[in-house]
Amino acid sequence: MSHGDGDHERFAHYVQKDKIMASALDGTPVVALCGKVWVPGRDPKKYPVCPLCKEIFESMGAGGDKDKDGGKK
Repeated sequence: MSHGDGDHERFAHYVQKDKIMASALDGTPVVALCGKVWVPGRDPKKYPVCPLCKEIFESMGAGGDKDKDGGKK
């Protein structure tokens, strides 16, 4: 399975909730657990979760405060 730049566009990514809120208010880019940087603009519910973000999130345990969101660069 490839995780090149194009693959990131097909997934919803895990991002800290406060970062999503700040991005919605001022348009600042966010950084997903997998390292993708973008300004969210699409409905994340329409996309499967990024496998790398999901793996990282699950390894964090129940205490993680991440939320998923997808966006377009």
